Amino acid sequence: MRNWNAAVLIVVVNIMAIGCIGRSGSREAMEAGNGDIVRQAQEFIDAYTAAYVPLYTVNEKAQWQLNTMIVEGDTANSARANRASEALAAFTGSSGNIEKARYFLTQRDLLDSIQVRQLEVILYKAANYPATVSNLVKERIAAETAQTDGLYGFDFRIDGEPVSTNRIDEILWDSADLDERLKAWSASKEVGVGLKSGLANLAGLRNGTVQALGYEDYFQYQVSDYGMTAEEMVELMRRFNRELRPLFRELHTWTRYTLAEKYNRPVPELIPAHWLPNRWGQDWGQIVRVEGFDLDSSLADKEPEWLVRQGEAFYVSLGFPKLPESFWQLSSLYPLPPGTPYKKNNHASAWSINLNDDVRSLMSVVSNADWWETIHHELGHVYYDIAYSNETVPPLLRDAPNSSIHEAVAALLKPSMKDLRTIGLAPEGVEVDIEQQLLKEAMADVVFIPFSCGVMTLFEHDLHAGPLPIDRFNARWWELKATFQGIAPPSPRGEEYCDAASKTHINTNAAQYYKYAIASIVAYQLRDHIAGRIIGQEPREAEYYGNREVGEFVWSILELGATVDWREMIREKTGEDISARAMIEYYEPLLVWLREQNEGRVHTLPELE
Repeated sequence: MRNWNAAVLIVVVNIMAIGCIGRSGSREAMEAGNGDIVRQAQEFIDAYTAAYVPLYTVNEKAQWQLNTMIVEGDTANSARANRASEALAAFTGSSGNIEKARYFLTQRDLLDSIQVRQLEVILYKAANYPATVSNLVKERIAAETAQTDGLYGFDFRIDGEPVSTNRIDEILWDSADLDERLKAWSASKEVGVGLKSGLANLAGLRNGTVQALGYEDYFQYQVSDYGMTAEEMVELMRRFNRELRPLFRELHTWTRYTLAEKYNRPVPELIPAHWLPNRWGQDWGQIVRVEGFDLDSSLADKEPEWLVRQGEAFYVSLGFPKLPESFWQLSSLYPLPPGTPYKKNNHASAWSINLNDDVRSLMSVVSNADWWETIHHELGHVYYDIAYSNETVPPLLRDAPNSSIHEAVAALLKPSMKDLRTIGLAPEGVEVDIEQQLLKEAMADVVFIPFSCGVMTLFEHDLHAGPLPIDRFNARWWELKATFQGIAPPSPRGEEYCDAASKTHINTNAAQYYKYAIASIVAYQLRDHIAGRIIGQEPREAEYYGNREVGEFVWSILELGATVDWREMIREKTGEDISARAMIEYYEPLLVWLREQNEGRVHTLPELE
């Protein structure tokens, strides 16, 4: 409570300061001269920032508590999170801030680019929770908190016994027993039943809040952060799907035949969802075992903390700083011990708590290859947060140019096979089957494209821009799964279910899953540039460990924060516009191999229009 009261006091003082700008900076005064406009705009931005940062910090701390200590029946955390969100929303969405930001943006030609970007951020934040519909905002915040509680506080069960999501994943990765797999997959979807009505309510509330500032719907609002219309974003996603469809069709065919043989079943037209090693079918990599090396076995005798420390060591080898000690003290990195009287969010994430030096990660690390990759990904986010928290980047621009760039950088850097030898995880002299290694990578990255570009993006588009009626939620989800991923449910799934709602992002990071698709495409572009232009290696064989030149190139992107346009930045750093070219070329040898393997087999996925 002491932190909360202190933050409120700071905010009151700063809101008064902003009010003074409003009185002394009347329209007549603003129009007095160009110099006055620049000065008054900066005074407004500075006062806004002074009020915003403590409110943001209190809210992040409350959300952290909500996600890391979920106690059944305890409403204190959710009440605290609601108060923090409401206070932040009341400030960012205030009519005064909207009016001033809009006015100064009418004078954008007189302002410098950093001022304009900050004003655009202020207006964008205002649209999410505008004070003009304060009752709707309050209702939405409460609904979002309740959805978070329902999602992360859910008690997953198999045969009536509690089970962790880590255990569900292990069954789907390893079990050859289809009955056991079906139970695990079905258990993973039960959470959606109780979330369905909340999801429908949230879609309406999200639309209502942003419509107050002129957006057609929440999907359009989110896409606007990319400088694009909803139609442009949907077409970009369809383009990525079309470009990668030939490769995905071959992967789909190979997988159908491979799994049918494994489970001793007839080859299906669509892959039953419980045959796949991921709850949503977004990553099939666990199907492939690369001969000559098993990272899971190499990590099995390591402590989870060792994995995280090695993740830090990888980034440090590139010239990045060590993580602050507070990261290790304040993060929640490992599964809760048995008997812990509370639960936590099981979805890995990185947090910048105060837009400065308080960076954290929320994970549940166990010693396996999947978490090894997740660690490097999440630390990529953390290092991004550290890099742009510098004095040249104003707090309002301490973010990536958009979420996709944040995700692209997080996905970019991970140890190669040669790097694994460097740190002693892969023995010297072991030869890896290159085709199998490429296949495993494609079963993660290429398979992800139809899920992210097709299923998730179009479902959320329909949910918010449709609007999609609640009695069509599950039907639409499985229509998209069939069309884009070639996946079918194990048995008919009626509208008593809401399998889409089992996906974290649909509940808590709505209408922006396309960011991961763009991130994957951009990561391959950056990797292609680094390999060809910086270290002079083939992208498929590139090694980064200890290469300071690679680290300098990546840091040059990170330290800019959101002070640059994302498309201009990609063009400047790689020499080309956003394109799937690099990803397609990376997998050319695999496509040749797959066509040989699939000769004489039936392809059941049509080409996309």
